[in-house]
Amino acid sequence: MSTITAAAVTPVGAAYNTTPSYSGTFIPTIWSAKLNAKFYTASTFADICNKDWEGDVSNLGDKVIINNIPSLTISDYVVGGNLNYQTPVPNTVELAVDRAKYFGFNVADVMEYQSKPDLMSMFTDDASEQMRTTIDSTCLYRMLLSTDVAAANKGGTAGAKSASYDLGTDTVPVDLSNATTGPDDTLALILRMAAVLDEQNVPVTGRWLLIDPATRMKLMNSKLAQAYLTGDSTSPLRNGLIGMIDRFKVYVTNHLPYKAISGTVFISGDATENSITGSSDTTRNRVIAAGHTSAIAFASQIVKTETLRNPTDFGDLVRGLNVFGHKVVKGDSMAVAFVTG
Repeated sequence: MSTITAAAVTPVGAAYNTTPSYSGTFIPTIWSAKLNAKFYTASTFADICNKDWEGDVSNLGDKVIINNIPSLTISDYVVGGNLNYQTPVPNTVELAVDRAKYFGFNVADVMEYQSKPDLMSMFTDDASEQMRTTIDSTCLYRMLLSTDVAAANKGGTAGAKSASYDLGTDTVPVDLSNATTGPDDTLALILRMAAVLDEQNVPVTGRWLLIDPATRMKLMNSKLAQAYLTGDSTSPLRNGLIGMIDRFKVYVTNHLPYKAISGTVFISGDATENSITGSSDTTRNRVIAAGHTSAIAFASQIVKTETLRNPTDFGDLVRGLNVFGHKVVKGDSMAVAFVTG
């Protein structure tokens, strides 16, 4: 299994005792393309984001300047009156490609990889899957706990117009633990999140909802249990898409932030990052989110894949570098809820 890490090269522990060596047919550009394609097939985060600027990314440290469309003023018309003309001035948001992950593994000359194309496919699958797991967890943690999410779209009094929707807080989450009412409370929470987006005039097409397996279990026991797949003709996709609920594409993912039992901070789905302080509790609080594809800008590219001879053994070292960046660019197009139970 390939390990996505910031400071490690992980050997692949398998033995095949024929030749020729792997390096004879390794084509970096083809492998990069395969890895990128498989990454996007599996990635939940990449599926809910705006990736329009990804073609501008070529290396770590790149910056993409995004122009937001300005709002035009609508004025009353009076016959014979002078018309006022507005000069639209777009505001810009900077997307920094400031994150990077890599994989690396050793291929000994005695391994028969060159004559086993299925093993190459296996390596591609595993490297892209491990990269997806790491990047999804990192990005969801940073985006969903970001202060860029509109204040009116979270908390106990969410709603830009009504301030009447309880989406919970990190210290007082929405409790879904009741065995009798919890399932329908879960459905009611999702409908409240939809209403929060409605009050921000968020477009209906392109909406998404991210839930964890525990919330999905509650939802499947609700009154919506048999109706949520209406209209779906295919099985769930690898990226976690399970169906439609109230205009949301619903994704189930293990990578949403959560607060560990008796913990005081929220941590990422793979437990690699934490930065937000909360009160101590004895239950596992978690974050779920809803939004629109315009809310988050995301750019990711596998910019390097290469092979070189192992200086300490007979074989090749294969490595790949993935750079990425993410930013909440429309905070009013996301809603975040804190739940427990």
